[in-house]
Amino acid sequence: MATQYAFQGTSAREIAASVERAVAEGGLGPGAALPPVRRLAEDLGVSPGTVATAYKELRGRGIVVTRGRGGTVVAPTPAVGSRRPPKVPAGIRDLAGGHPDPAFLPVLTPPAEVLPARGSHRGNPRLPALEELSRAWFARDGVPSAHVSFAHGALDCVARLLSVELRPGDAVAVEDPGFHHLLDLVPALGLRMLPVAVDDEGMRPGELGRALRAGARAVLCSPRAQSPRGARFTAGRRAELLAVLAGFPEVLVVEDDHNADIAGVALHSLTTGALPRWAQVRTASKHLGIDLRWAALACDATTLARHDGRMLLTSGWVSHVLQETAAGLLADPATHALVAEGSAAYARRRLALTGALGRHGITAYGESGLNVWVPVRDESAVVNGLRTHGWWVAAGTRFRIEGPPAVRITSATLDEADASRLAADFAAVLGESEATYGG
Repeated sequence: MATQYAFQGTSAREIAASVERAVAEGGLGPGAALPPVRRLAEDLGVSPGTVATAYKELRGRGIVVTRGRGGTVVAPTPAVGSRRPPKVPAGIRDLAGGHPDPAFLPVLTPPAEVLPARGSHRGNPRLPALEELSRAWFARDGVPSAHVSFAHGALDCVARLLSVELRPGDAVAVEDPGFHHLLDLVPALGLRMLPVAVDDEGMRPGELGRALRAGARAVLCSPRAQSPRGARFTAGRRAELLAVLAGFPEVLVVEDDHNADIAGVALHSLTTGALPRWAQVRTASKHLGIDLRWAALACDATTLARHDGRMLLTSGWVSHVLQETAAGLLADPATHALVAEGSAAYARRRLALTGALGRHGITAYGESGLNVWVPVRDESAVVNGLRTHGWWVAAGTRFRIEGPPAVRITSATLDEADASRLAADFAAVLGESEATYGG
């Protein structure tokens, strides 16, 4: 049923602004239905074309989505207003956020002195020491490192890459299930998502081929520690995906290797396959701390020029204070040892959880990274049931487009005893929900 919110305006711009204001102020929540075009046109005394134009503008900015016969509704995460994760109730163990264990994060140590800059850093946006450390970071895993740059985190970098390469209405092949912030970002840029199913080895080649034939102009993928499923490219899958991509040389392939140092598996990157247009983004937030808003980018020469050209016109550069801090950590042996210890612990904990669930007959996926993906029939029943047992996990709906239901569990802080207890509680919840699950 369409919402009863009173829209206003006589032009497409005014009508779109009225809807956006309602969403931003909370009058229209995610999933709220907008009136059919003709009905709203009659109510406002304008032509149906004017309302249709307003709805098109709102779709292009990621505020609403159209669901065929289901009409136009507010997007699940509309690109307007302030959205924060739900507050975890007191006394509940948080396994929903995808965060690392703080015990394996180094203390950030900014430089003791920051000398005044003369003029602008636009002429020298990257510190040479951090640039060389970044090249070595990529080269360690075989990623071509002739062209590198910096950004304010992975999402900032991906947003800039897509905005300079694509235009509103263009299509992007994305993982399904995939990282929820990327699934929010793509429509917020006015782009269409073409979902590509993911298994333990990452994107499925056949489905990627279908998305490319359907007009995808860019591909977003994670070569390892894929969120939420924990998939990782194998050497064989890498070869299959490169064979598919060979027929589409104009497509930009963007790898998000956000957990490069704590994925727990080797990298089999598409960037080593002589792609004409490619980029790999690595962020420091997962293994060095969320306050270090810095990411490194390796890419082809054309992509570098376009990315840096846009960045120089907007934010200009990453703070040299952040760059000095990142350089100190990347060059510090003690930090490397702490991160390696964390990586080993994350692998043990992930395997402990999948193993414990498996012993209860519960299928779970998690080949790499910090999360485990558990297929279920009713996400709400499982999320609410586990909450009564003291666990807070993430419903899979925020991560998937067309894929089947599941829940995501962050295993980063779970020791073996925790994993066993959680698995037992999970099995109990499934038993309690027998009617929902059909026996």
